[in-house]
Amino acid sequence: MQAIDWIVLIGTLVFIVSYGVWKTRGSRNVQDFLKGGNTSNWWTIGLSVMATQASAITFLSTPGQAFHDGMGFVQFYFGLPIAMIIICMVFIPIYHRLNVYTAYEFLENRFDLKTRSLTAILFLTQRGLAAGITIFAPAIILSAVLGWNLIYLNIIIGVLVIIYTVSGGTKAVSITQKQQMAVIFAGMFAAFFIILSYLPEDINFTNALQIAGAGGKMEIIDFSFNMDNRYTFWSGIIGGTFLALSYFGTDQSQVQRYLAGKSVRQSQMGLIMNGILKVPMQFFILLVGVMVFVFYQFNPSPLNFNPVATETVLNSDFAAEYKQLEEEQKANFEAKQQAVYNFTNIENSSEKELYQQNIVQLDAEERTIRNRAKEIISKADGLVETNDKDYVFIHFILNNLPRGLIGLLLAVILSAAMSSTASELNALATTTTMDLYKRNKKENKNETHFLNASKWFTLLWGVIAIAIACVANLFDNLIQLVNIIGSIFYGNVLGIFLLAFFIKYVKGNAVFIAALITQAIVIWGWWFDWMPYLWLNLFGCVLVISIALILQTTGLNNKTNPQK
Repeated sequence: MQAIDWIVLIGTLVFIVSYGVWKTRGSRNVQDFLKGGNTSNWWTIGLSVMATQASAITFLSTPGQAFHDGMGFVQFYFGLPIAMIIICMVFIPIYHRLNVYTAYEFLENRFDLKTRSLTAILFLTQRGLAAGITIFAPAIILSAVLGWNLIYLNIIIGVLVIIYTVSGGTKAVSITQKQQMAVIFAGMFAAFFIILSYLPEDINFTNALQIAGAGGKMEIIDFSFNMDNRYTFWSGIIGGTFLALSYFGTDQSQVQRYLAGKSVRQSQMGLIMNGILKVPMQFFILLVGVMVFVFYQFNPSPLNFNPVATETVLNSDFAAEYKQLEEEQKANFEAKQQAVYNFTNIENSSEKELYQQNIVQLDAEERTIRNRAKEIISKADGLVETNDKDYVFIHFILNNLPRGLIGLLLAVILSAAMSSTASELNALATTTTMDLYKRNKKENKNETHFLNASKWFTLLWGVIAIAIACVANLFDNLIQLVNIIGSIFYGNVLGIFLLAFFIKYVKGNAVFIAALITQAIVIWGWWFDWMPYLWLNLFGCVLVISIALILQTTGLNNKTNPQK
């Protein structure tokens, strides 16, 4: 990194943090700190909702996902617009009518205190883990490619977020997320157009899409019912709807964004904005990854994008074997480069099809070479991360983008991490304060006491998130990891809320017992891989509803008096 990159990076981050502290200094009461004084307009809500979901993982992991597996991941988001409509019609009017601070307050009104507390604890568990991962994600990648100390990076990101979140609460989160989204969009659009400019002169955007299609990267929709395939139209439209319903409708990190709205209409318009823009946004981010794939059809790429993995194996007894694979990859690249040129320039359809088949065959050979490389890396050091999906985009940024823009793209990654983490810490503190601390505290305390408690809980959860980040580890793919964590808990929580909204005769005891049983079964099912993780959202939701209905119908819970 050059001096200009450091100036852009540090200047962007310092401005965001300072602006958030300055604009929201002096919260006077809990209403201001936790709900932003209910002053947010719809566009602030919409951007805040998008920024909360669009963590650094989105901008690091999603392009790498597209590079390896193509555009099919966009099906994951197909259920989101449906969920937005349902939440606008059902969830938002109820929350605003009850004037709640958290979604879980409603559950005590409907069921009882123990059901409210259990649901809040389920949220705190999964969102606390996710907060650690949203810090860890950019830190582990930047640590690997830049050589920065991982622990220090975790602490720096966490402390920056804690400063303005403790200072200004919900309003600080919402205000800074507008600046963060501006940085994110500017950086991603700049990266996209620069990638296109780096392609050979005779390769335009249409040719690039054809090349991506020949490599199997443009297969967007899969209508099959194959349960071995994680991302299909049906898993997205059904499992994705249930996941989005639970995330946007019951997860306090999102609920808190639109509870800060001036009115029901402002909150609804903010979510509709998210429903309209989210799928195109994710499509575009995936398309950036596909264009990176096209770029590497004309430019050499490393055998493994994780520089730590490459360095480890080249300093081991397996170096000669690895170098031999690098030679095989080089020969594969040269053959595929020629096949791509021929495919692009030939007009005859039959010949074009032959070259496409050749590209597919060479792609398969390349995947085999890369898999063999991963095996050798694992032999060299079993603790080194061999899955390099999350390193693809950052490798491209650091090795190909002009100076100054590298700083901007790194600012994009860190801004996204900060925006998501800030929302999560804000929501974790709100839930802890209102659902557990205040609700179970016997003596009466004034507003100042609970305002200070909210700030202390924000700090506490920030420290916990940093600690989780410091002991976290990479899994298959970061963006999948976060969604897997959510899917384990979200179906159960959504089922509890649907029971509360629509099945009035079911009481608190039945729901409480059903939720405990369901959570145990879902964790067991995930551990033994019963189904693709998206389906866990539907499974958990249906299961908790079914068990609660059975328990209530069999007379085990005839009387439940809500504790208020």
